[in-house]
Amino acid sequence: MTGKTQIIMEIDGETVEVALEDSAATRDFLAQLPLTLTFEDYHGIEKVSDLPQRLSTEGAPAGFDPEVGSFTYYAPWGNLAIFYRDFGYARSLVNLGTVTRGLERLSQSENFTATISRAD
Repeated sequence: MTGKTQIIMEIDGETVEVALEDSAATRDFLAQLPLTLTFEDYHGIEKVSDLPQRLSTEGAPAGFDPEVGSFTYYAPWGNLAIFYRDFGYARSLVNLGTVTRGLERLSQSENFTATISRAD
């Protein structure tokens, strides 16, 4: 994963690792770290949480087809969406990165609080 910024999510003493892509949206996201966010389950497919500030979508495609482990930003709502089940293409969904370790932790509880910070 050389060249990708690594972040960690601490959830009840467990660590979830995420490798971020380089984009305007991820740079805006990184500028907000560290963050403590409450995530809620959304339709048994993803965990979502509102961000304190919206992210830039400059240069982002019109949409994205997330896979299990996709760490994304849903521009219309201004929230993070982390997919633990597969989902189809969604307009205005921006890929930020991929969960590289600890994905199973995301589906263990309906709601949770995570502290997100740079891994380096």
